Amino acid sequence: MFEGWENFYLMIGGAAGALIGLLFVVETLTGSIDADKAAMGARVYLTPTVSHFAVILAVSAVTAAPRLNPWADAALLIAAGLWGLGYSANVSVMLSRRQGPTAPHWTDFWCYGCAPGAFYLGQIAAAVALGMGVWWGQDALAAALLALLLLTIRNAWDLVVAIAPIANSKS
Repeated sequence: MFEGWENFYLMIGGAAGALIGLLFVVETLTGSIDADKAAMGARVYLTPTVSHFAVILAVSAVTAAPRLNPWADAALLIAAGLWGLGYSANVSVMLSRRQGPTAPHWTDFWCYGCAPGAFYLGQIAAAVALGMGVWWGQDALAAALLALLLLTIRNAWDLVVAIAPIANSKS
């Protein structure tokens, strides 16, 4: 079903997998930060970032799975999209209730909650289109995943920029 897209999904899946590994390095920066603040920050910011990278990696793996029929592909992609949409809504609620370690920046609600949710909606729409054999489904899925990858890279950078000065000032 994804003929011609192999290199695209190999690239974004590989990038997501590598960036998950780098976020483990970012997590080590929190070692000198108050444990309660670090745990809250991980729950609101770091875990969602890792989760989005994991969804991109998993969706890329689904596109490479041989002999899946279009409805099986669509069902897996819809399930991943629904999970991501729910998770993004949960993050939006946590941010609106100011459950992070500090008061969230105004961009946090949009970049960690709303925008990923919108991209997951795009993934769900693309998966439905793929299941129905609609011509634009593959393009829409690629666009939704690429947008999610780029936003999640932005969020990972935001984490590093926020954590590194705090960690350096404590050492």
